[in-house]
Amino acid sequence: MIIFPRMKGPQIFALKRKKALYVWNYTRVKHDQGSRVVISARSFANLTPQARFDIKRCDLHRLDEGPSVQTVLTREDGLRYYRTMQTMRRMELKADQLYKQKIIRGFCHLYDGQEACAVGIEAGINPTDHLITAYRAHGYTYTRGVSVKEIMAELTGRRGGVAKGKGGSMHMYAKNFYGGNGIVGAQVRCTHHNLQEYYIRHFLNLNFTVLKVPLGAGVALACQYQGKNEVCVTLYGDGAANQGQIFESFNMAALWKLPCIFICENNKYGMGTSVERASASTDYYKRGDYIPGLRVDGMDVLSVREATRFAADYCRSGKGPILMELQTYRYHGHSMSDPGVSYRTREEIQEVRSKSDPITVLKDRMISNNMANLEEIKDIDAEIRKEIEEAAQFATSDPEPPLEDLCNHIFYNDAPLEIRGTNPWMKLKSIS
Repeated sequence: MIIFPRMKGPQIFALKRKKALYVWNYTRVKHDQGSRVVISARSFANLTPQARFDIKRCDLHRLDEGPSVQTVLTREDGLRYYRTMQTMRRMELKADQLYKQKIIRGFCHLYDGQEACAVGIEAGINPTDHLITAYRAHGYTYTRGVSVKEIMAELTGRRGGVAKGKGGSMHMYAKNFYGGNGIVGAQVRCTHHNLQEYYIRHFLNLNFTVLKVPLGAGVALACQYQGKNEVCVTLYGDGAANQGQIFESFNMAALWKLPCIFICENNKYGMGTSVERASASTDYYKRGDYIPGLRVDGMDVLSVREATRFAADYCRSGKGPILMELQTYRYHGHSMSDPGVSYRTREEIQEVRSKSDPITVLKDRMISNNMANLEEIKDIDAEIRKEIEEAAQFATSDPEPPLEDLCNHIFYNDAPLEIRGTNPWMKLKSIS
């Protein structure tokens, strides 16, 4: 026990001892001459540093073997996954609150319930790998390195947002993260993308019409051309899985053996339509036909992590693309304008929450295997709540971007140019 004399502002915290599972705790004791601090060093010695877990076997398509049905989880990784998923959950619940207060406006698609997908994918790839998704993008924006404060400020349209307040819920970006796309299937859509234009038009000397290659496959083409052994994770939902542009991208990726992991996040409903009513075949992992696929328990972060590692290794080995279907569930409606209970029952939602919630599943695993204790989980939760509240405070107090910033960043690296406004007499300036 170490005693530090004479520190001001005495405050007493009760020491709660439960077996030998302790964390650092500070006890302040008053004395006549002042106060002193007693620091009791609680030890993690009796906690299990790692454990082996069984995970659900993946359904396979055109694969002789799939990911292992056992995996090792370290205490450090487990706590990090828990903190990340809980932060995402709390962030989305705060966004729900701010939307109902009309502080967040416009479209807003929340990710609560699907946290294991984003966290498991990020744990299975490298930060230098690439990722592109659709409009339910808050979680991926966070796992790709953007702070909660910047995400919340973007949702409220403030200058401190990740896209300077001009992107909103569906258009957030980070290094090696290409959004956030507001149109269904846009991330696998015909467009003039910088990477595609650069590597196809200038280096490969092909006709400009080849830019019809979808975005995710185009980024994967750049990965292949640069030879950096990187992959591109291209995400879409079950609602977009029936679009023709998806199959066009499958064809091109398979033809050129691009290092692309196509991932269908199957949350059971495309807007308000169940997958059974929308798709003649709901085996989305088989949709690639000639592309190997696997169906994964998307509510288990460890299952998603191992499947993503398997898929990334497959792509890096030069075998071409692979397709993953993550079976998951969203707790909110399609967007904040959808109450989410007109096409499914409240009992259905509650059953998923009680049996398969990804955060609860991980927490119970760790506690039951002596990898964490309830006290430190509560401490993490308290820290997260504080972080979310501070981010929300910033998001509601930060100024909105001024009108003169409206046309900035149209181009990446060009000299300032004049942009016409809504009429010929309104002149604005674009600064890269």
